[in-house]
Amino acid sequence: MSKSPVPSAPAAAARPKAKSGWLVRKYGKRRLKQNIPLYIMFLPVMVFFLTFKYYPMTGLVIAFKKYSFIKGIWGSPWVGLDVFKMIFNNDQLLGIIWNTFMISGLNILVGFPAPIILALLLNEVRKTGYKRLIQTLVYLPHFLNWVIVGGIIVTIFSQSTGIINHVVAWITGEPYPFLYKPVSWIGIYLGSGIWKEAGWGAIIYLAALTSIDQSLYEAASIDGANKWNQLTRITLPGIMPTAIIMLILKIGQLMDVGFDHVYVLQNNAVAEISEVISTFMYKVGLQQAQFSLATAMGLFESLVGLVLVLSANRLARRFNQGLW
Repeated sequence: MSKSPVPSAPAAAARPKAKSGWLVRKYGKRRLKQNIPLYIMFLPVMVFFLTFKYYPMTGLVIAFKKYSFIKGIWGSPWVGLDVFKMIFNNDQLLGIIWNTFMISGLNILVGFPAPIILALLLNEVRKTGYKRLIQTLVYLPHFLNWVIVGGIIVTIFSQSTGIINHVVAWITGEPYPFLYKPVSWIGIYLGSGIWKEAGWGAIIYLAALTSIDQSLYEAASIDGANKWNQLTRITLPGIMPTAIIMLILKIGQLMDVGFDHVYVLQNNAVAEISEVISTFMYKVGLQQAQFSLATAMGLFESLVGLVLVLSANRLARRFNQGLW
């Protein structure tokens, strides 16, 4: 009885590959057709980012040129790293960079825990109506423009007409220039930032608190754990991944102090500590038309932010809490 020929090894291996490749191609086309509505929805977003986010980055070449309006971006002479050398050889510019680091670092040190503490406090409120009222009051400042907030702060701490100085003058006999002393100015800056943004930032941590299994608290209570033990052993570990992600993003903004907040509180008496990169870019870049210098400062700010984000994420990954 004759036996059927046994297919050779190459021929036997070829058939599954062809079948597998056919299935992959068919499955890919099917997924493509299914996701066409999603691609169409994503298209305007992609066009927006390409047009207003990525294409303007070509203007960073100004940092390496002696830019002039007449010659334009591409016609201006190339100067290489001369602008950056001028930045790092100028004590005033180095002072501005240091002010940016200092103010932003203090803002992270003092301001970052504020939303977490506020969320923990709100989470302990049991009366629903009272809790909603407090939440509304602490969220409201976020929606106020910094111009309005700055006007409120100046009105409160004004040396001649401020409410605070009326009390200080009644106690000590003379008003105190809160907005004209470096230490008090930094305190007002940090405090106003916390007052405006802590309530809004607490929303994220309140959402993270709702994801914690409530049975853990019941088990801890049965075992005799008090509120402090429940906080340190259950609540804080439960929101720690969210806090790590927010901290990484915050560290990435270490060089980005912001413009509005500083500018509305700034004055000549505290210019030595209140002049930061964002206000310098506005005054030098727009008001004095030194576009190359302002662009170089902005590029330096972005590069430092990128390095800080990557470093913070790499450190967080050691504790299995990385952003990517």
